[in-house]
Amino acid sequence: MKILIIQTAFIGDVILATSLVEFIKKNIPRSKIDFLLRKGNESLLDNHPHINKTLIWDKKHGKHLNLIKMSFNARNENYDLALNIQRFASSGIFMALCGAKIKIGFKQNPLSIFFHHRINHMIPHFEGNSYLHEVQRNLQLLGPVLDNFKIPKAKKLKPNIFLSPTNINNIKDLDIGEYIVLAPSSVWFTKQWDRSKWIELTKVLSKSYKLYFIGGPDDKEFIQSIIIDSPNSHNLCGKLSLIDSAALMKNAKRVLVNDSAPLHLASSVNAKTTAIFCSTIPEFGYFPLSDDSKLIQLEKRLECMPCGLHGKKSCPLDHFNCAIKIDIQQVIDTI
Repeated sequence: MKILIIQTAFIGDVILATSLVEFIKKNIPRSKIDFLLRKGNESLLDNHPHINKTLIWDKKHGKHLNLIKMSFNARNENYDLALNIQRFASSGIFMALCGAKIKIGFKQNPLSIFFHHRINHMIPHFEGNSYLHEVQRNLQLLGPVLDNFKIPKAKKLKPNIFLSPTNINNIKDLDIGEYIVLAPSSVWFTKQWDRSKWIELTKVLSKSYKLYFIGGPDDKEFIQSIIIDSPNSHNLCGKLSLIDSAALMKNAKRVLVNDSAPLHLASSVNAKTTAIFCSTIPEFGYFPLSDDSKLIQLEKRLECMPCGLHGKKSCPLDHFNCAIKIDIQQVIDTI
């Protein structure tokens, strides 16, 4: 069976979609899986043994024209099954034109009328006695094509990023002794633990551990403001690729993250993870999946929590107590 998976969202979404790839290969061993993603995220799948081919959509240059061209090229691949994880109209356009024999996606997609099967995507989604993780929600798409289909527990559906010898070699001089990896930055301000708390935590931890701070080039200045008075703290922003960062996380004493993409990167290598949730809540389905993972959040939620599904650019009430009132000792106790 020739299968196409479509996930054109952000880094964390692509990482979580690898769980679907693993499940398909296990349950349909002879399947041939291609993956459509946005340009810039393709390195996440570079070493994946179950991905036959990546289709890369350049959204920054000729966005819609490129999408239509790719959809018509997909017709030549004669896909038996297309699974659309993305819920935006652009992916719906692709589905409508790609020519797959069976098209399955979420009914929240504005163009789901063109799908053969439409699955309900709910956030949060309470089922049985727990809230579904995003990897479980994605797996619902296989219901129409697998007999006796049951969704496993979330931690049995870990995402999986594969490291190459090059990735291991790139961090070999860092992977020595006990160290902690920290990822304080987030695209959304209210998903990001308050800077003052990261500074306070860094001063304490740097007395006992080597600290590696990761992020993109744009995070470098922010991280530098956190570590400026702390010894044993290293700013690696922009110096490591995503997969190199995952390799560094794998053997860390602990990985400290917000509710953001590095959380899922840590899950993909089963790193020991502490995830700090501020304005968002674990019930949304984006909690860590590592075997050794801890959640940090206010013990008693504020009435304003959560203030949104994806976080905000600033606290709507101008107090940001969902972050400020989390004591650093809660995080230290998980190490």
